[in-house]
Amino acid sequence: MRLHPLTAALVITGLGLLMTTGAAQADEGMWMPRQLPQLAAQLRAAGFTGDPAQLADVTRPPLAAVVSLGGCTASFVSPRGLVVTNHHCAMGAIQLNSTPQNNLIENGFVAPSMAQEVSAGPAARVFVTVGFDNVTDRMLAGAKGKTGRAYFDAVDAAKKSAVARCEMDAGHRCSVADMYYGSAFYLIKQLELKDIRLVYAPPVSIGNYGDEIDNFMWPRHVGDFSFYRAYVGKDGKPAAYSPDNVPYVPPAYLTVSTAPVKAGDFAMVAGYPGTTFRHRTASEFAGQIDWLLPNRVEMLGGMIRTIEAAAAGDKAKEVLYASNVASLKNNLKRAQGELEGLRRSDAVRVRRADEDAMLAWLSKQSNSKQAQAGIRAMQQQLDAGEANRARDFVLPFLRPGLLGAAVQLQRLALERGKPDAQRETGYQQRDEPMIEGGLKQLQRRFDPEVEKATLRYALKRYFALPKAQRVAEFDAVFGANEAEAAQRLDVLYAGTKLGDEATRLGAMKLDAAALVTSNDALLKAAATLQPALLRLEQESKQRNGELLRLRPFYMQTLIAYRNAQGRAVYPDANSTLRVSYGKVSALTPRDGVDYRPLTTVAGIVEKHTGVVPFNAPKPLLDAIAKGDFGSTADAQLGTQTVDFMTNLDTTGGNSGSPVLDAQGRLIGLNFDSNWEAVSASWMFDPRYKRAIHVDMRYLRWILAKVYPAPNLLKEMNLPAE
Repeated sequence: MRLHPLTAALVITGLGLLMTTGAAQADEGMWMPRQLPQLAAQLRAAGFTGDPAQLADVTRPPLAAVVSLGGCTASFVSPRGLVVTNHHCAMGAIQLNSTPQNNLIENGFVAPSMAQEVSAGPAARVFVTVGFDNVTDRMLAGAKGKTGRAYFDAVDAAKKSAVARCEMDAGHRCSVADMYYGSAFYLIKQLELKDIRLVYAPPVSIGNYGDEIDNFMWPRHVGDFSFYRAYVGKDGKPAAYSPDNVPYVPPAYLTVSTAPVKAGDFAMVAGYPGTTFRHRTASEFAGQIDWLLPNRVEMLGGMIRTIEAAAAGDKAKEVLYASNVASLKNNLKRAQGELEGLRRSDAVRVRRADEDAMLAWLSKQSNSKQAQAGIRAMQQQLDAGEANRARDFVLPFLRPGLLGAAVQLQRLALERGKPDAQRETGYQQRDEPMIEGGLKQLQRRFDPEVEKATLRYALKRYFALPKAQRVAEFDAVFGANEAEAAQRLDVLYAGTKLGDEATRLGAMKLDAAALVTSNDALLKAAATLQPALLRLEQESKQRNGELLRLRPFYMQTLIAYRNAQGRAVYPDANSTLRVSYGKVSALTPRDGVDYRPLTTVAGIVEKHTGVVPFNAPKPLLDAIAKGDFGSTADAQLGTQTVDFMTNLDTTGGNSGSPVLDAQGRLIGLNFDSNWEAVSASWMFDPRYKRAIHVDMRYLRWILAKVYPAPNLLKEMNLPAE
């Protein structure tokens, strides 16, 4: 690396000692598996009875059983490829297989046998991590002496080369993860399972009981779980859906615990948390709180209202957009909670005080001038990026569904004219099956009138931009004002045939020249937009290249500063496998309010109104009234538990993550955080941070007594009742 002696020392101190035992709280930290042996003392003190060294190996139990769904987490629970995750993580598959006549969202789905399991869709995936290797030197070797776009391109080329070499092993999906903001890189190798089938889903009135009213709230009473099964070809290798495929035999599967869960018990979560920003600068904290989150709340709220109004009274449209609306509502409430939580914790002041102390410490170190200069240069790049933030915020909303597919098709054709190694990430040969799957699934998630309505809403915000932030190509497609845009949208969608699946898939096979000259209105619009999108992408890569080069000065200083305080440092989350540990914990969020860590079926009845979202289904109410809880009853509480709460460190992407006990047995499924902790993606506040989980005892009871699936209980070696 191109570092001054002090900076090099920071690398050695920080990256060499980041895995030492430090004073990090047991309930804080999204740790890489390889860090866990160095945290053995803390793990044992917290109550873990297994071997911490075993947790470092992602190919051994229990972590080998934990898989990614590409946005959510899941885990194998049988030797025949049975996968358990959240209901909301399976919502796309549930919606995809739903019709107004056979609405699996409302009615639920139970496959009595494997033969009756249904495809989760051509884009559904289960990723099994089989490799997690440090490749930092390989990633940075070609970037020495470079800056800006050249630095970005050098690292990007090294990533593509490593991925291509890794994927020579057929059936695997590989990626390079940036840890510690350009300071360390890891090659992640995953088996890519492509035939995923829906096995079981409770009705939404169980799987999402309380909907947005209860979202991010405690107490909760939701059975947020569903089952998939992964299939492979008869040769045991990943294969696309075929009736001839056979269940995948996983390298490990979790044992479902039948023991009680109580306050103070050790708990551990393993999963693929999406993105956190805890190691960002004070100025980035301020930008998040003062600008981005308020604008996100406004935009998402408007999109939800627009879709619901456009689909109102049309059951078919409501089904088409059910998954989309659910995702938007979740993101909206998350943004609202994040904003409130960061303000409650006075995050900007706290982060700025910590950053000032770090910089003061740095100034006292010998040979620190280069590190200081690098941090100043990084801040200048961050400041410059704010000039067009309003433009960069709204433009992605101008490429929804079908128009987005047209843009994607144009870009794919353009990239196909290059050698594969030079093609843009996301448009290489390895990406084409996923693109094709998305184009197929669009058929069940799109309506032209609804899409036009969302575009009209987003364009209203675009037309409000300062003139200097307007983009000529977007003006050429959409017009100069709202009235003109409304007319043009009608023409665009009337003049396209991309709404037909066969037409979309046919366009995927055309070269750039054929697509550019296409008479299809949306393809023509996408061709017009393409130069602008490429130009903006280049600007972004120039800025991101400089940040990739400069952020290590800040990050390595922070690591060294934390080490000087006796604290270990975990990387910000980036959708790679992480482990957090803590305890089943109560919560006192404010004066006079004390929350117990477990809820029971009594709360379902208390909340029930018969009106969505508190419309508990009759089979559930009848089973509760009967009081037959069998082996899943809590002996202390004398009834059936539903959900429980821990102080585990989680964020988006942890949905569906298995919650394990001290012996590594499955006790719950993570599905949410409490309202007071939604801001944890930016700031961990131990006073408020809690994670919310489905109790496996509730899942078992639903399978035994409410919407029976005795075949699944038997497969998981669980009592029949």
